[in-house]
Amino acid sequence: MSEERQGTTRDQDITRAELMSRPTPLEPAPRLARAIGLEPEDLWVKRDDLIGLGGGGNKVRKLEWTAGAARSEGATTLVTSGAAQSNHARLTAAAGARLGMDVVLVLAGAPTEGMTGNIALDGLFGARVVWAGEVSEAELAAAVQDVARDLRERGARPAVIPFGGSSALGALGYVAAGAELLVQDPDLATAVVAVGSGGTMAGLVHALGAERVLGVHCGAVADPEHTVGHLVEGLAGQPAATPLRLRLDQVGPGYSALTEPVMDAMTTAARTEGMVLDPIYTGRALAGLIAAVHDGQVRPGQRTVFVHTGGLPGLFGHPETLERARSAVADTAVRWSRG
Repeated sequence: MSEERQGTTRDQDITRAELMSRPTPLEPAPRLARAIGLEPEDLWVKRDDLIGLGGGGNKVRKLEWTAGAARSEGATTLVTSGAAQSNHARLTAAAGARLGMDVVLVLAGAPTEGMTGNIALDGLFGARVVWAGEVSEAELAAAVQDVARDLRERGARPAVIPFGGSSALGALGYVAAGAELLVQDPDLATAVVAVGSGGTMAGLVHALGAERVLGVHCGAVADPEHTVGHLVEGLAGQPAATPLRLRLDQVGPGYSALTEPVMDAMTTAARTEGMVLDPIYTGRALAGLIAAVHDGQVRPGQRTVFVHTGGLPGLFGHPETLERARSAVADTAVRWSRG
């Protein structure tokens, strides 16, 4: 693990921790392209799910900046928050293990039997979990500050990593990813990405321009346009010159709900490309791309990149999705008999 000092777009001097190998692959997805109404050569997948740390995912790029800065400033403990199956929480736990720092995760909800998926990995990486109960965004943020204050009083040196790792600092990870993507595919017309806490889309908008980034809202924040726009302004020092491209039609009944378009998208990706998506983020992002093709927002003949932001462990913490997958196995099973 190495570190480097880099200036940001605001001429700050920040230490970035090296937590991944780059670039991540850009792979063609011709069978998926045909299945959703594009030409075979139109669709490519940016495989940020293959970032090695902690099971992979987009949050690693943000943590290189946020956790790197925390350690360079003398912090010994990383404190962050999220939903119970938060990918960001899991990867903060992994980053802390890599960097030799303690990690405390403040998660919404309460412990349940059979804590699987990301929660199991949080424990494997050595993080301590504080359950905040059923709380609002503001109450969860307040709980994080209470935990950090308690740690400080006990002699630790905590640093708070923002919800989802999304700040102007964390978004620098996707400014770099956007530049990486342009080297891999200079003909890129549209990059499609899930929007959770907003930093991934904001970084891509800064690097690629708002007209080339289509974000699909996943229900993690109340106002994705404001959230992403605020981060874009933090990176550039001024609001985006072009309106953001955001789809708000894939949340369904709520953040944790599995909808039929998302299940269909997950099944299509799995059965055309052997690619696994999760029901909260990447499944919604692909469902949004499919809807965008159907209504003409994304058109055949143009290069489209689906940014696979990871999240596989969360699938195993989503009972409804697992039940649907098990049902598919039962429906297609063929009894074998000997002789």
